[in-house]
Amino acid sequence: MMLTKKAQRLRRSRQTRIRIATQGVARLTVNRTNLHIYATVISDDGTKVIATASTAEAEVRTSLGGGSGKGGNAAAATAVGKRIAEKAKAAGVEKVAFDRAGFAYHGRVKALAEAAREAGLQF
Repeated sequence: MMLTKKAQRLRRSRQTRIRIATQGVARLTVNRTNLHIYATVISDDGTKVIATASTAEAEVRTSLGGGSGKGGNAAAATAVGKRIAEKAKAAGVEKVAFDRAGFAYHGRVKALAEAAREAGLQF
């Protein structure tokens, strides 16, 4: 049976989520589309969204330049990484587990993670 590209990614993410659940820390989840990148901090029990940031937000789009803004590049991912770290720290979260949701740790996902680390999130 051939798995679709999305099914393969979700299969890869499943094991990570199980492992993160045993750690008992908040989870920083990344979702990447062609046009945007989204970051969400979810509570350790998985019931509550603590903070979100994405290139779809108006403030981020204007900071990237222009009304539309380029949300599908590493510079945009870096901006989202800084923003999610600031929001998470404001909500009292310092330590998170990085959940890349089956995406390769490369390019935009890596840029977001490194920016969040530089802004003070520990993972």
